Amino acid sequence: MPVKSFFPGISATLLALAFAVVVQGQVDVARQTTAITYPIEEQVIVQFRGTTRFPRMKGEAKIRRTKKNVTEIDLSVSKMPRPFELGAGYATYVLWAVSPEGQIDSLGEVKRRGTFEFDSNVSVTTRFQTFALILTAEPHFLVRQPSQTIMLENLSPYTKSGRSLVTTRGVQYFGNSSDYFRDARTPEIAAIDYERTPSSILQAIQAIALARFAGAERDAPEDLEGAEASLKKAQEVWKAGKREDEVDVLARQAVSGAVKAETVAIFRNDARQRRNERTRADQEIREAEDKVAAATAEIESLRAEVAREIRNRELVERDMQNVTQQNKEVRNEIIQVREENVRLKVDIELARTRAEKAEKEKEELEARVAAAARGEQVKTGLAYLNSALKKFGAVAGDGTKVVLTIGDALWAGQTSQFSVKGAAQIDEVAKLLAANPGFNIVVESHTDDRGTAEEVGELSQRRADAVAARFSAAGVAASQLEAKGYAATNPLAPNSTPANRARNRRVHVFLFPAPQP
Repeated sequence: MPVKSFFPGISATLLALAFAVVVQGQVDVARQTTAITYPIEEQVIVQFRGTTRFPRMKGEAKIRRTKKNVTEIDLSVSKMPRPFELGAGYATYVLWAVSPEGQIDSLGEVKRRGTFEFDSNVSVTTRFQTFALILTAEPHFLVRQPSQTIMLENLSPYTKSGRSLVTTRGVQYFGNSSDYFRDARTPEIAAIDYERTPSSILQAIQAIALARFAGAERDAPEDLEGAEASLKKAQEVWKAGKREDEVDVLARQAVSGAVKAETVAIFRNDARQRRNERTRADQEIREAEDKVAAATAEIESLRAEVAREIRNRELVERDMQNVTQQNKEVRNEIIQVREENVRLKVDIELARTRAEKAEKEKEELEARVAAAARGEQVKTGLAYLNSALKKFGAVAGDGTKVVLTIGDALWAGQTSQFSVKGAAQIDEVAKLLAANPGFNIVVESHTDDRGTAEEVGELSQRRADAVAARFSAAGVAASQLEAKGYAATNPLAPNSTPANRARNRRVHVFLFPAPQP
């Protein structure tokens, strides 16, 4: 899998696992893992160290490149924490080989075993010859790309013969923060007894939750039902006290079925959206073409009518010249010509009025086409902001608006003063909004329930005003801004734990297309 599909926007020559989220209790720092070129038919010893995520973890691998162009890896890992201690969504570990060119190879699940040190041993192979090894925490063993929760990374190698090895300091990333469940809409494993439940069942539960989140209930119901049936049977076998390998086989079947359901749901949903968008665009084009054709036909008809009237007038004038040569009938014919001329003028004026009406209808049609084009520009702007704002927080949108959610790290404690990082972040958001002026902006501030209703109400309004002031200073028109403080009236979770209160302390930035004049 090319790295550019794994981490968009990063050069394919450097595996840049660039994580901007700061996990509570740790700060992300630049890290670099060595990529090693393994010689053919010589055993190489590689040590591993734990990252800042869990420094106590250790590992060692014996690696040999065979003449059959396969690299054999025997890895032992010790002092492994329970995956769910890293976050409610994690249930196992996966080993990855990463080439300097950005290729990713999943080498399989590393199960936590033992009573005290919790060691694990795995023997795997990869087609790569030059690569780095990392161990990540994952929701299940069939994930297609590594999460940002990196637990182990390899160090420089050595051989017993003392042979010099080629290494590349080219596999880089920043920190090891968790990104898999950063989006608040992503489902996590339900609150169950993690310590007693087998890892394989936890993985199956999470895989099914992710499949449901992807829309499998609608787009892949049969695959989802099969995965749920396998999970149910695995739980029954486990509760009946059957052998661990029987439980594991059924649970892994559930994971495989859930991953298939998730893949099918994503594919079908994308196809449906593309099909709907294409149908709407074709219909709008047909309607516009029909209106233009109708207007063109009417204009041509009016032009033909005017031409006929002009020809009639020319004929009348020629008749008038002939009539002057007549004797007794001249006066009567002149009177008739005058009357005919009056009627002709009336007809010409009527034709001119019709032509003006047709021209006005054409202008109205052009105005409607221009309005449709502005609508497309608004859609494009919404899509761009939906993508560009993701690096500042969770982004949601339904095609008519974009909602950016920024967490509690924006503020310096229980105040309306920005933290250093928060000030820089909100200024970047302000620059982006100032560069896209076609939207009205509503800033909503929410707090937890610590303090009196008056205190939290004033704090939330000051925070909303502070964000709006930053936007205005960056160039956003005041007429486009509105700041609202909602205090603790709309919590995301009960204010019963520090984690829930932290979720409730947030700022929403709503972007609505500005009405066209």
